Amino acid sequence: MKLSSLFLHTKREIPSDADTVSHILMIRSGMIRKLTSGSYEWMPLGLRTLRKVEQIIREEMDRINGQEVSLPLLLPKELWMETGRWNVYGKELFRLKDRKDAEFCLGPTHEEIITDIVRNEVRSYKELPLMLYQFGAKFRDEIRPRFGVMRAKEFLMKDAYSFHADEQDTDSYYQQVFEAYNKICTRCGFKYRAVEATTGAIGGKFSHEFMVLAETGEEEIVWCTECGWASNTEKAGCLPPIQQGNTDELLKPEEVHTPNMRTVEEVAAFLKAAPDKFIKSLIYLADNIPVMVLIQGIYEINEHKLMEHLGCTELMLAGPKTIETVTGAPLGFAGPVNLPGKVKIVADYTVAALQNAISGANKKDYHIKNININKDFIPESVTDLRKIIKTDTCPGCKKPVTFNRGIEVGHTFKLGTKYSKSMKATFLDKNGKEQFYIMGCYGIGVSRIVAAVIEQSNDTNGIIWPVNLAPFTVIITPVDYKDVKLKEVSDSVYKKLQENNIDVLLDDRDERPGVKFKDADLTGIPVRITVSKKTVENNQVEFKLRKSPDMKMIDIPKIIETTTYELSHY
Repeated sequence: MKLSSLFLHTKREIPSDADTVSHILMIRSGMIRKLTSGSYEWMPLGLRTLRKVEQIIREEMDRINGQEVSLPLLLPKELWMETGRWNVYGKELFRLKDRKDAEFCLGPTHEEIITDIVRNEVRSYKELPLMLYQFGAKFRDEIRPRFGVMRAKEFLMKDAYSFHADEQDTDSYYQQVFEAYNKICTRCGFKYRAVEATTGAIGGKFSHEFMVLAETGEEEIVWCTECGWASNTEKAGCLPPIQQGNTDELLKPEEVHTPNMRTVEEVAAFLKAAPDKFIKSLIYLADNIPVMVLIQGIYEINEHKLMEHLGCTELMLAGPKTIETVTGAPLGFAGPVNLPGKVKIVADYTVAALQNAISGANKKDYHIKNININKDFIPESVTDLRKIIKTDTCPGCKKPVTFNRGIEVGHTFKLGTKYSKSMKATFLDKNGKEQFYIMGCYGIGVSRIVAAVIEQSNDTNGIIWPVNLAPFTVIITPVDYKDVKLKEVSDSVYKKLQENNIDVLLDDRDERPGVKFKDADLTGIPVRITVSKKTVENNQVEFKLRKSPDMKMIDIPKIIETTTYELSHY
């Protein structure tokens, strides 16, 4: 294509509302334009890269016998009511009514729809396993859209769903998808890690996130360089503290006056005690039922672990009124001893290792010291409820762990029978008996991949695309296209590259060379071929790779050979 015909408008200034490198460069390079908060228009240059990502994903899905479908974006309430997610999904769900007052949502995901298709169409185990996938817009009413297309209200996603007759087949296919996602990440040129993850609103038994390593990533991940274990910090397990065989005498509890001192730090300074001697007592509402959660004072509660342990769908810290009702004291003085009423108490492993600990006394301006688990208070359960920290060790091999930021581009779930049971989706097994489908779910963010690539691959001049994803792989830059000889050579090279199926862009604009070079760098095209009077005099062109500062002169007859070689080794 000739650049004069391409609908492309680059920008020199940095957008005032852009908050990441990818957001800035996608706007400046003319890939996208913002319509409204969380909603973006994909321009021709951006769409070319988006479609290349889509094709890579399609090829890997087809390779594992996936079959592509296209599903509606407008989803009826009735199917979501069958699974209970209509009332659970929360405010991120776009809800609307038609002229007959029938209720719908704009699809954030399609488990209900695909399960409905399969329960109506598939009857026998002989048709299994089955995997259906689609590319389509997804809608989520983000409370704070940010990071450009990475956290938008509308985005392009590939979602896939598999149906199986038994657990063994489900596990086997999950591994096939896992490997396919690894191939997708590799083909997109990522430095990434697949990590264990929480299942969230999708549900299911376990899941993995595919995280692109980037300091701008929203999520924190942790992994072990020894055994390969990896997890996001929401999911990462923490080992119970090693019991040191402490033989300290268990002292008698004693109330201490601590006027207006509510935090661990304040009370620790007042009592001249170490923060690790404290038990933090937090009151949560789990599906609106108060729960007291205990943890050693130097750690923080991992709310994802807590939700999973309690089996609740909603979790929030209680407000001051609820805290006073449960504990009999204002905020800052809660503790597990001398509670005025009955409330469920759950404790982190770290609490079990404390002796003669300190907590709130459930009495205004008082704390209590010398309290001990199973003597002065008995929690209903003791389990892993805390956030992992940098001094922790791998829960598998107990070696040191490494932390990094990451951008989630893909997520795989083993759903089990969560949806098939609630929607009564069954098939007949080989004995003619009805069974519920066992399901898997596999999502990957197509538009998010584009942004993640830019986050990992850029410099001060712009984007640096891998060959597989570049909107064009070669740009020809004549310094003066109106010059008859330069035009002749540029057109000739352009034609040769096209004949060899090389995706080429010819900058035929009447612009200064500096403008052309800046746009070529900004848009990240892997190879730039410059045609000037000086090069043409020697029957040569200037050849430059976007990722390298070096340039070299190439004989025009060798342009195809050189370009093909350099692109294959880029």
